[in-house]
Amino acid sequence: MLHTTETYQPLVSVIIPTYNRPEYLKQAIASAVQQTYQNIEIIVCDNCSSVNPQPIVDAFDDSRIRFWRNSQNLGMVANIINGFKMARGKYVASLHDDDIWEKNFLEKLVPPLEADSNLALAFCDHYMMNADSEIDYAHTEYCSQVFKRDNLKEGVYQPFYEQGIVDMSVASVVAAVIRKDVVDWDAFPVEAGGCYDLYLNYLCCRSGLGAYYYPERLARFRTHAQSDTRTDDAQVRIRKANNQIFCYEQFIKDARLHELHPYFHRRLLEARYSLGMSLLQAKQPIAARSHFWHVIKNKKRSLRSIGAMLLTFMPQSFTNRALDTNKIELFVYK
Repeated sequence: MLHTTETYQPLVSVIIPTYNRPEYLKQAIASAVQQTYQNIEIIVCDNCSSVNPQPIVDAFDDSRIRFWRNSQNLGMVANIINGFKMARGKYVASLHDDDIWEKNFLEKLVPPLEADSNLALAFCDHYMMNADSEIDYAHTEYCSQVFKRDNLKEGVYQPFYEQGIVDMSVASVVAAVIRKDVVDWDAFPVEAGGCYDLYLNYLCCRSGLGAYYYPERLARFRTHAQSDTRTDDAQVRIRKANNQIFCYEQFIKDARLHELHPYFHRRLLEARYSLGMSLLQAKQPIAARSHFWHVIKNKKRSLRSIGAMLLTFMPQSFTNRALDTNKIELFVYK
């Protein structure tokens, strides 16, 4: 039974977006069902997979699970945001169909939110695992360092712009619990795309509320061939760079972030350079040219950008050789 009164544990809505990953989906649902924190609803949102995963959901025989299947593919962001809109819980947490939670994930992250109404979210560190669900400890340590969770102390950060949208310490796609009413889910922009976690962090930061960090790895993030974190696919990089450009342009428009505007301008130029290089690789030199010109005008990485710009006027065979021999650096960001 779902308890929504404060006499019991507050209801937490677990959003599991899925698309064509039946084996991974089983593991994700199992990790939600097995939470030691019991008062949850699990919303599985299928984005019109080629094979309906409802039998997988039904096999769990758990009344806390709700299943929704889109009649057509809505795109990743629209699918997951629909799940957040359907949520009835006081708190929400996303668990992608290829990721896993430790059994005490919610048990550890919900109490800080209950104890302090001035918190927008609670987050933790996480493991990195491969396609076979094996933890990659070296990659795990690397990510903890890159996203600066390795030296982050337990406790409240308010404001948390640095942790949320600069260092990206908050992995809201798998390792955070969010107070649902902090975000206007109806107004969430689909243009954020593969950077929706960055934009979600921004919205939580903008609320003026704080974030609580619990320094333990309570989730497992999977990397695999179908993952959007791949950097060897030009189309994936093109989408990601466009999503980054949208986010950073929005952040620059926000006067509350004026102290961070130089940082966002730099990241915007990096995203434009990355997009230009990915478009070159995808044999779209004319489309790439405008992004290189934007970087050149702003006098950032001008030598590399000028070299890349020149490639947009060269025969495609010459450009391909230059890219294949790494004459021009491919700038890729997670």
